[in-house]
Amino acid sequence: MKQLILVFVGGGAGSALRFLLGRWLNTTPNGIPYGTFAANILGSLLIGLILGWALKNNSLSPNSTLLLATGFCGGFTTFSTFAYENHLMLKSGDFLTFAIYTLGSLVLGFAAVFAGMWITKAL
Repeated sequence: MKQLILVFVGGGAGSALRFLLGRWLNTTPNGIPYGTFAANILGSLLIGLILGWALKNNSLSPNSTLLLATGFCGGFTTFSTFAYENHLMLKSGDFLTFAIYTLGSLVLGFAAVFAGMWITKAL
């Protein structure tokens, strides 16, 4: 039960922060949804840092990892919104923005996880 509460609290905090970031950065009805993009890239970097730190130092407890990685990062990042925004771009015929957003999200998301892992390894 404690683990479920940790994921719940972390996920709520991450979701609330994603909501605020989206409200701040998703200001135009068309184009790249920068709030979702930023949340997904920052969340990918953060999970790389958290899990890299946990693996390197064995200093994060399983409960801390659940709170931060599974809960917070899981709530902060969003694949469902990413998929829906891509659907809207395709539906509106905005194929260039779709391609830039999709490829940029995937490439930078993977790169951010690897960068986070590399940073903690280098520390």
